[in-house]
Amino acid sequence: MSPPNRYEKLLEHIFFQHYQSGQSAVTFERLDIETAARKLKIKLPKNLGDLIYSFRYRSNLPPKIRECCPPGKQWIIRPAGRSRYVFFASNLTLVTPNPLLTQTKIPDATPGIIAKYALNDEQALLAKLRYNRLIDIFTGVTCYSLQSHLRTTAPNIGQVETDEVYVGLDKRGAHYVFPVQAKGGKDRINAVQIEQDFAMCAAKFPNAICRPLAAQFMADNTIALFELEQPAADADFSVAISLERHYHLVPPEQLSTDEIKSYNHRPENS
Repeated sequence: MSPPNRYEKLLEHIFFQHYQSGQSAVTFERLDIETAARKLKIKLPKNLGDLIYSFRYRSNLPPKIRECCPPGKQWIIRPAGRSRYVFFASNLTLVTPNPLLTQTKIPDATPGIIAKYALNDEQALLAKLRYNRLIDIFTGVTCYSLQSHLRTTAPNIGQVETDEVYVGLDKRGAHYVFPVQAKGGKDRINAVQIEQDFAMCAAKFPNAICRPLAAQFMADNTIALFELEQPAADADFSVAISLERHYHLVPPEQLSTDEIKSYNHRPENS
């Protein structure tokens, strides 16, 4: 096992400063990062928030912290108000594509110039969702992009950020809001982000039906889309996957007549 890096050393120190055996929630403050750095004589990262972001979406928590989690659960780091966070023992921590799920081919409508100049995986993914109307296709609702990279606050959480927010209408005239979290490369969809989206919708769009979505790039120009829901109040996890689809974007000539016919006979909920 490789020795812990500076982020791991800082987080371990912070965790064990507050942890007591058997706890399922361990609260700490942003200021604890600076205190730990002085104690351990470690140079602070330029952006203190990057330490938290790294362990939420990119890296596994240090082994010593993982060993303290209650059986069958994993730690997630939740916001707990302004400049405060909490390690919380949860059943569902990451939203990941099911490798056995069938794919649906979609004629790729992404403009070539957009594909050429997309600056990173997340931006490329958001562009493909938008130009291919994948949010409409996935939800069955007529959708419109309202805002990209929405930064706002939610009660008892503090600052939240959503990659893109869509609003929509169905045939009844019902209004929807679809916060979308998009991940490409090595970044992973974390349940904490979905919790924040539910809180953001309740605070900012109280009269619309909230349906949080997540998107993940897979191999070979395939996009996994998820719809998440809040389980019953007595459940021991905070979000659940209610729907998952995999869309493979292809040139129109690669979508055969037989494939189109097979889609025509698919059950609507398949």
